[in-house]
Parts: sequence; C-alpha cells; structure tokens
Amino acid sequence: MLRDQHLVQVHVLLNFLLILIVIAPTFGGHHEFRIKEATISEIRNAFQHEKLTSRQLVKFYLHEISKLNPLLRGVIEVNPDALRQADKADRERKSMRGGCSSELHHLHGIPILLKDNIATKDKMNTTAGSLALLRSIVPRDAGVVKKLRKAGAIILGKASLSEWAHFRSFAAPGGWNARAGQGKNPYVLSAYPCGSSSGSAISVAANLATVTLGTETDGSIFCPSSSNSVVGIKPTVGLTSRSGVIPVSPRQDTVGPICRTVADAVYVLDTIVGFDKRDGVATRVASKFIPKGGYLQFLKPDGLKGKRLGILRHPFFKPRSNSIATLRQRGVVLVDNLNISNLDIILDSSMSGELTALAIEFKVALNAYLKELVASPVRSLADVIAFNNKFSDLEMIHEYGQDILLLSQATNGTGNKEKQLRSKLEKLSKEGFETLMREHKLDALVTPGHNMISPVLAIGGLPGISVPAGYDPKGVPFGICFGGRKGSEPKLIEIAYAFEQATHIRKPPSFKP
Repeated sequence: MLRDQHLVQVHVLLNFLLILIVIAPTFGGHHEFRIKEATISEIRNAFQHEKLTSRQLVKFYLHEISKLNPLLRGVIEVNPDALRQADKADRERKSMRGGCSSELHHLHGIPILLKDNIATKDKMNTTAGSLALLRSIVPRDAGVVKKLRKAGAIILGKASLSEWAHFRSFAAPGGWNARAGQGKNPYVLSAYPCGSSSGSAISVAANLATVTLGTETDGSIFCPSSSNSVVGIKPTVGLTSRSGVIPVSPRQDTVGPICRTVADAVYVLDTIVGFDKRDGVATRVASKFIPKGGYLQFLKPDGLKGKRLGILRHPFFKPRSNSIATLRQRGVVLVDNLNISNLDIILDSSMSGELTALAIEFKVALNAYLKELVASPVRSLADVIAFNNKFSDLEMIHEYGQDILLLSQATNGTGNKEKQLRSKLEKLSKEGFETLMREHKLDALVTPGHNMISPVLAIGGLPGISVPAGYDPKGVPFGICFGGRKGSEPKLIEIAYAFEQATHIRKPPSFKP
C-alpha cells in the first residue's frame, strides 16, 4: 500500500510539471485550458479557438496512463497509432479552419477507450482479458467502432475488464483478468471497482481518456459506473450493434457509454446507435426507437419536471439517500412504495432461469465468434477451457477456477429448453416490471445503485442510466439508477441530465488507500 501511495504522490508531482511544461505555454494567460475533467463540449471549444490540439490531448492521456495505470490497471493496452490518428484529426480541423470546422462531428479528434471485448481491426488485441485470445486476429472492426472511426474519434486503447465479461468464474473478483491483473477503484483503492466494464469506469473516472465504451449483459455498465462515480448508459438491446463484440448473450448484450457526465455519454450514444447489417435483426427492430434529430435534444436542465418516477422503497432505498428530496424539489411526481410482483424470482438467477439461458447462449455465440476470427489460438469454448488448464498458473485457475465456462460447455446448444427459458424470462419481464410501468403510467423506475434493478432490466433488454449520487463515509462512490421501458432513452436522458445538473455530485477521484 505504501508503494501505491508513493505512485500517487509521484503522479501528482509529474502531472503538475506536465501542466507547467506542456499545457501552460500553449493555453496560458487568462484563457488557460485544463484537460483534466474537461468535457467534450469544452474540448471542442478549445479545438475551435486553437487552445488545444488532438495531439496534445492524446499525449496528456498517454502520460496519465503511463503514470497511473500501473496502480489502477484500468487500461489493458494503448493504441500505437493513437498519435497518428490525432495528427490526422488536427490536419482535418486545420484544413477547415476559417470555414466550417465547428460542423465536424462531436467526437472528431476525441480519444476514446474501448472495453477489451470490442474488436478493432488494427495493431491492438481483442481478448476479453484472456491470454487465450492474445494475438488473435479479428476480421473487421466492431459495428460501433466503425461508427466511431467515421465520426473521427481517436481509438486511444483498450480498457481492462472482468475476464470474459465476468462469465468465467463465480469466484473471480470483479475487475480482474489474466492480462492486466486486478483493477482498482480510483476513489478508494481497496474498494470494489465492480465489473465487468471495470476498466472503462476506472479509466474515465481517473481522467485516462475523455470517454469510454462498455458492454452489459447484466449489471456490467451499471455496477462499475455506480462504484466509480461516473455515468453509464445501458441502451435498449439492439439500439447499438453487437457485431464484433465478444459475446455472452445476443438476447441480453448491449454496448453503451461510460463517461464523466451525462452530456458526454449522450454524445457517444448519439454516435454509436443505428442499424448494422451484421447485427441486422436486433438493430433493425431497435432503430424505430431512435428519435429524429438524435439524443442531444433531450439534455434539458428542467427534464425532471412533471416526470412520474416509481420508487421500489423496499429493499432498495436506504436512509442515507438524499436523492428523493432532490427529485421532489425538481417537480417529479413520485409514486412510492411500489413492488414488482415477481422480484424475488428475478433476483435469483437460478429460479428465473437467467443463468441457464446465459450458459446456453454463451457457448453457441462464443463458438460462432471464435470460428470467424482470421487467426486464433482457440476456436471453441472447449479450446478456451483446455488453454486455461494448460496455462493454469497464468490464468489463476487454482485460485478462481472456470466453473461458468464448464457450466456453459456442458450445455447442448439451443433447443426446446432454451426456447422455454426465453419465454419464461420474457413473461417475468412483462408481468413484473413492464406491467408495473404501464399500470402506474411511469416514465422511469428509480433505485439507488444497480444491484437489484440490473437483473430486472437485463432479462427484458431494457434501458437504464446510472448517475453519481454520493459517497459513503469512507469515500466510496454510489449511484442512482433510472430504468425504463424499451426505447425510453429520451425520457431517461432528460431525467438523468436534470438530476445531474441539480446535484453536481461527482468529484475527481482521491486515490485513498
């Protein structure tokens, strides 16, 4: 721990020197621009007024990663072409200066970290944190990466994660993988960082990137966002493409932004939604939910006024929460003391059938993904299990095991059982959450944190947004989650943004022991 504290002290000194040496001469005087904690809008404004270049921005983040990542382990690798991409963005911006540079895409020249299960056809690996996929070659960029590149975003690197998106073992801790080790919460280093999108949340909280992308099957965006005091958006399943993403379940998987502010998360969401022929069925169905004009129009400071929010008072809200008072003060109509009739069943994945369904779907989907790789040391789930056994020390099999992988391998593919489980989960969602929302005419359901509501939203493919809501006496962050019906992202954005603007709770990490 003394070593960790020493690393933080060294980082603070070096960061101060970096500001003096690199940033101050460029942005000095009364118009100094600070990259740390800067939002997309602030960075774009600095670009337009020639106070910042993409190269300077990327160099800043690379410096932060080199100093902080040995402690936090939030980044699994950096893109060797990031500076080249930054130079390209600077040339494009310069060529338009005096013309319409302000019309460049919101993410043009903005560095983004991607969770390491999102494929990039470049010099980086895509491994889900597993050594088994090191040096595998993907056939193409993931669907969301294609949209980011088209927008001019800079792919800064890959964020760490819980190995195999936390679908390897019940015993493995959140935020751990064999490639990077154990990720740490930048607020309280000994606190749980949560997963599986741990590195995305850790990295953006600690200012190792402007924005990040995560994925969620059940809680993997909500939990790390809440635990690391950042904003996470879990989109309606199919709103964002899953093509090129190492899968768990096509029925529940979704890709979403993890950022320091609601507005930044919405900028990213606006960029990555839409149809993708390689995830054609899901993205075609969900495309009907995308509003004309995009999602930025719903960043309204008064977005809470008149909204009907349902509260599951037990077992969710605790005395420490001041969020209810804030919601009332901002004109929310609160429908209190609600109950989801089948909540006990949904929260027990063995009773609901969610775990069995995921085990079946994971084997089928992963085998299909592995077979499509241009080159790979493993071509099936069985190969992955064998690899882990062969390199058990490196993969820490004796410590953490691989019981979920073994559970999945023992399944026999999709069939009547899988169809019955799917029907059961759909029925649980419709008779529980969706009926509650409809009967009480709710715009959203609100719960503190993620841990109870994420399975409810997961089995229905439903959206939600987690926003920072406070810190416990030890300084560990916690969030508030707003969940809604399919396609309700516009209302959820209004609610989340207005709550954020009313509270301004988030603060930079303190790196406490």
